[in-house]
Amino acid sequence: MTAQPVQTITIVGGGTAGWMTAAMLSKLFMGRYAIRLVESDEIGIIGVGEATIPAIRTFNELLGISDVEMLKATKGTFKLGIEFVDWREKGHSYIHGFGKIGIDRLWLRPHQFWLKMHAKGAARDFDHYAINVVAARANRFSDGRGPKPVSDIDFAYHFDAALYGQFLRRHAEARGVERIEGRIIEVRQNPESGHVAAVRLADGREVAGDLFIDCSGQRGLLINQTLGIGFEDWSRWLPCDRALAVPCESVAPLTPYTRSTARDAGWQWRIPLQHRIGNGHVYSSAYTDDQAAADVLMANLNGKALAEPRPVRFTPGKRVKTWEKNVIAIGLASGFLEPLESTSIHLIQTGILRIVSLFPDMAFDPAVVAEYNRQTDSEYADIRDFIIAHYKVTQREDTPFWAYCRHMDVPDSLQSRLDLFKSSARFFKRNEIELFREESWVQVLIGQGIDARYDPSVDLMSDAESAGFLKDIEEVIADAVRRLPSHDDVIARHFKA
Repeated sequence: MTAQPVQTITIVGGGTAGWMTAAMLSKLFMGRYAIRLVESDEIGIIGVGEATIPAIRTFNELLGISDVEMLKATKGTFKLGIEFVDWREKGHSYIHGFGKIGIDRLWLRPHQFWLKMHAKGAARDFDHYAINVVAARANRFSDGRGPKPVSDIDFAYHFDAALYGQFLRRHAEARGVERIEGRIIEVRQNPESGHVAAVRLADGREVAGDLFIDCSGQRGLLINQTLGIGFEDWSRWLPCDRALAVPCESVAPLTPYTRSTARDAGWQWRIPLQHRIGNGHVYSSAYTDDQAAADVLMANLNGKALAEPRPVRFTPGKRVKTWEKNVIAIGLASGFLEPLESTSIHLIQTGILRIVSLFPDMAFDPAVVAEYNRQTDSEYADIRDFIIAHYKVTQREDTPFWAYCRHMDVPDSLQSRLDLFKSSARFFKRNEIELFREESWVQVLIGQGIDARYDPSVDLMSDAESAGFLKDIEEVIADAVRRLPSHDDVIARHFKA
């Protein structure tokens, strides 16, 4: 027997999560459901996420949004990767670039040959063998259109998250999404099922719904405060629990990458936009205090500060379940992973697309709910492990924070990966929804200084052949990058806000 279809979707909370949800559901469902979004101008949003990963391009393409339209509206720039400064040791820098690393030889990835030849002094730093990284270092940009190796370039964006939310709001409202202004003071549940039936606003209005999507931020108004779903705390592996965010004036050049600089008790981000630079200091309150963290941040800005530092407190981890009864949590209501690898907006995106692929009827079948939660759990754990690896694989123990990170126990799921990579520099994705590919793990683990042996099949080629193979990659990439326009010029010509 077929259950009744959902008629009304009510989104609780705006910001990036709420308006991404509203924009995508209104686009893909083509008016089939009534979609309403409740938000209050009285309640601020965190909005620290201004850097993205390449998957955001798929999201924008599904919405029919062009790069030109979006970057002008959000004062955005392009992103080829993330530079990590002082993570391995003070004075060291590497870039985790998007896109491919060189080309394969036999059935082996280039890093296998590099591990052997670099140890022999016959290869340069690993950064020279990935076109995204070489282009980033040279402040050049391409959208990947062109012959190899230019076609291997992949990219994402830096943008003003608040402006992105407003941009998506216009798209969502144009497709019929109703925005309801008001502060929620009560959540009413069905006395028999426990499902959320409606939310009551301060002015007495009630907003009902069949499916509720909780985008209310870390407080989790529906998923936590109403339905009582608990939280998995991952602080033992990710000790940072606070952040300070501050914008500063722009400086030249307009770099096509995010920068993450390790500090004594955390790390500092730098995100270049057209009109300003976004900065922040993520740190552990167990190893420094708020004033000291603010002093570090303000002393390491590239330009004049445009505001006072804004504090954010968080607990790293995720909800035990992100779908319970007729409520699905998206964004910070579902969990928080520090923005070290720019995954916050991506987790919003995948949560929304998971709603689409597992959209329920009014029966809210437990098998559908369980599969949604299973996929979410897997995705969060994979990203968690990748972020932990940045802290664990380091040669630093010059401060109590870094000493703790270097010697801490890590999840078995990560330890097994590290053990395999150390043994033979091999990496395998474990499921189809795992976010970070081999190229990402390879760049980060090598950049962080992991002590890894190469695949024994490398010895099928002579040292001279291996060295020549790497030299060819380096020269072809360097020549291609020299021909690319500067990132500043690309923005000024085509994407200026």
